[in-house]
Amino acid sequence: MNEAVLDVQDQPKTVQWISLSLQHMFAMFGATILVPKLVGLSPAIALLTSGIATIIFILITQFKVPAYLGSSFAFIVPITIATETGGIGSAMIGAMFVSLVYAIVALIIWKTGYRWLMELLPPIVVGPVIIVIGLALSGTAVDMAMNITVDGVSQYSMKHFSAALVTLITAIICNIYFKNIISLMPILIGIIAGYIYSAAIGIIDYAPIAQATWFQVPDFLIPGIDYSFTVTPTLLFVMVPIAIVTISEHIGHQLVLGKIVERNYIKDPGLHRSILGDGLGTLISSFVGGPPKTTYGENIGVLAITRVYSVYVIIGAAVFAIAFSFFGKLMAVIETIPTAVLGGISILLFGIIASSGLRMLVDNRINFGDKRNLVISSVILVIGIGGAKIQFSESFSIEGMALAAIIGVLLNLVLPGRNKEEIDHGTA
Repeated sequence: MNEAVLDVQDQPKTVQWISLSLQHMFAMFGATILVPKLVGLSPAIALLTSGIATIIFILITQFKVPAYLGSSFAFIVPITIATETGGIGSAMIGAMFVSLVYAIVALIIWKTGYRWLMELLPPIVVGPVIIVIGLALSGTAVDMAMNITVDGVSQYSMKHFSAALVTLITAIICNIYFKNIISLMPILIGIIAGYIYSAAIGIIDYAPIAQATWFQVPDFLIPGIDYSFTVTPTLLFVMVPIAIVTISEHIGHQLVLGKIVERNYIKDPGLHRSILGDGLGTLISSFVGGPPKTTYGENIGVLAITRVYSVYVIIGAAVFAIAFSFFGKLMAVIETIPTAVLGGISILLFGIIASSGLRMLVDNRINFGDKRNLVISSVILVIGIGGAKIQFSESFSIEGMALAAIIGVLLNLVLPGRNKEEIDHGTA
């Protein structure tokens, strides 16, 4: 392990601080603004809440964990479903209940330890669920990339598809052929390249940029003020089960981050603190209209490359994100990004999500010669991707990804031959 340039508690000099923090902000920027663009939320609120959530996380973890919290891709489908059935407010309320699950899990870990969670969420359950998340979104990505809506009818457009391909190819080149900080920002660079190409072929409407002011307060969504809501069982079962994946992802990130900075974050400050910090970030975000949050692998990658582990650099990135969210012209530029460009980058992103689930199974040497493993993964994949549904009443159903996650957990608990050893969640 190479010696740290700046350790976790080290404070950088001013110029170094600014440059390193901006680097972290740009690493998370593309993914953080993409999620709200895909689900109909405000990119400005997503940026603002990512900064606030990160600061909350660092406070809760006692300035010991240099992690950045950005928008979670795992909730794209649940937010879309919740919005279609009850409006965007329902999705925000559902996210608040997810944060409550985080708090309960953190409390139990604090009192009883974390091994039970490792047994409840082994790779054979979480891996296939992550694959479902990615593949369930694949149709959306392709449709965004190659189709446009004309008079309410979806039509194929080669011009728009070419913009998607330019975006996709640029992101792939950045990810594969560059080994420095550029390789950690393929989303942002791909979107920029796609935007420039889209401008050249004339598919961008610049009106929102001209109408925007330089300083603009983000569009908050406050429950009881900006929307009314009703908590239903269906809403809860659409959103809450996804915590199965995001908590497992959180554990994986803590393990990887701990290896990079040579600390055991599962024990100090403790998994209960980091999960609570993640949950509080999601709670604050959803309360004002932002997407649920998760720790970002992109920023962990920046730490590994730069060997700058300072939490103060992460706090600086959070402050920059908050400041940028009030930059009206920049937010207007984001609003004008063509759907095709977002579709192009989504093809790569959603595929990577699915592949990361496969990677978890490979890294943990899951034996598919074992009938138990084969049954669990097969059922999760078909139920999740096929969109199976259990309809209890007209207002209460469990379907798709949520149903797959629940059944996966239950099968793991009841089928004989469950592995009792501690599981190393090696998620990316």
